[in-house]
Amino acid sequence: MTTEHGFDRRNFLRGAVATGIALPVAGSLASCAAPSGGTATSKPAEGTADNPFGFKDGDPIDAVIFNGGYGIDYVEFAAGVVAKKFTKSKVSVKPSTQIAQELQPRFVGGNPPDLIDNSGAGAIGVTTILDQLSDIGEVVKAPNYEGKTISDTLVAGVEAAGSYDGKFVVLNYTATVYALWYSASLFKANGWTVPTTWDEALALGEKAKAAGKYLFVWGKEAASYWHTFAMDSAIKEGGDEVRLALANLKSDAYSHPALQKVFTALETAVKNGYFVPGGAGTQFTAAQAKWSNDQQALLYPSGSWIENEMKKATKDGFEMMGAPVLSVTASPKLGAAAVRASVGEGFVIPSKAKNLAGGRELLRAMLSKDAAANFAKTKLAPTIVKDTVPADGFGSTALVSQVKLLADAGKATFDYTFYDFYGFNKDTLVVWNAFLSGDIDAAKLTAGLQEIADKTANDSSIKKITFS
Repeated sequence: MTTEHGFDRRNFLRGAVATGIALPVAGSLASCAAPSGGTATSKPAEGTADNPFGFKDGDPIDAVIFNGGYGIDYVEFAAGVVAKKFTKSKVSVKPSTQIAQELQPRFVGGNPPDLIDNSGAGAIGVTTILDQLSDIGEVVKAPNYEGKTISDTLVAGVEAAGSYDGKFVVLNYTATVYALWYSASLFKANGWTVPTTWDEALALGEKAKAAGKYLFVWGKEAASYWHTFAMDSAIKEGGDEVRLALANLKSDAYSHPALQKVFTALETAVKNGYFVPGGAGTQFTAAQAKWSNDQQALLYPSGSWIENEMKKATKDGFEMMGAPVLSVTASPKLGAAAVRASVGEGFVIPSKAKNLAGGRELLRAMLSKDAAANFAKTKLAPTIVKDTVPADGFGSTALVSQVKLLADAGKATFDYTFYDFYGFNKDTLVVWNAFLSGDIDAAKLTAGLQEIADKTANDSSIKKITFS
């Protein structure tokens, strides 16, 4: 067993709040075999204050970017920043949804891209290519496009968040707050109060039903959102003993009283008809639109990418806001304001990149104030660059609420990575779609989820991590 590389996420998040930004989705870990190979063909020249990495104007830059909820246009924006300074160079920004599958051959062949956004379910396990990644410290020690040392412009904890075995190799560009999202205008129009406990939520479900609406909604590919939401709720209620039991694959983890109370509340919501029916046969963004555009449902659990993901399917005047995850009691162990938050979009620069200086220069451009502000404004989510989100959140109520959620939480933030590390999403989707459809009860949900965890725990071929 190995111990999970980690950092104090609370310090990282507190640093973000102190600078007026909120923090969104940690990238998944996946494994691939990637032996060392190849040599860099473009050795950086001596740098200057204006060109710290000695980038040669005219050399092309090759970037491969995870094409997920944030797209790739924010990196294209940074490429434009580079192009204004180095007019002879061409920056290629290519999208990918399967980073490991597409880039493994390039690592093996010794010709990896110059910059990679190693994110998504198909990301490369960092530990498998650790010896092939360059030191990100070389980037953050350099001056930015505004003349300030980059490290001085970033929120606290960035280096710790991206360090493996003492080597700073990943720069996490964004962060996510997980919340229960709702329409402030809809709640105000109906005189409804946002629930803080499951009892309050179920009471609201009756009011929603009387108004011809539903409390919740789900889509088939995102049924597992309810799995993570249930875990978040139980962890908030029961604290670390719940989180560690789940993360360390304990044989009775899903039988913990806090989690059982959450499952029972959800079973009541299903039986009482508080979920929009047919979710198991509905594509997840179509299901989300029933909440954001049609307002058939009142509440939806998601990470803070939800506003950007649904911006083309959100009703005018919706006023999207986030509330802390529901707790079982009014006095949960982690506190009523506790929220889950994590960093993501992990950028790496291969040491064998053909244009090492070019990869560093493009990342440097991304860390400029203009590029970071552009990301926050267009993606409605913050980066790790300080002072780039105004008080009005560029007009985004959701972005403003992220800042408030983190400020209210203070030290009471938590996160976990085991769910993505072990790749539980595919299997849990089956169980949760059956449960939310009313085909199985809370007892069978518990047994099904425990069976998935036990299968991994008992498989000696799967590397285990000890979480603490």
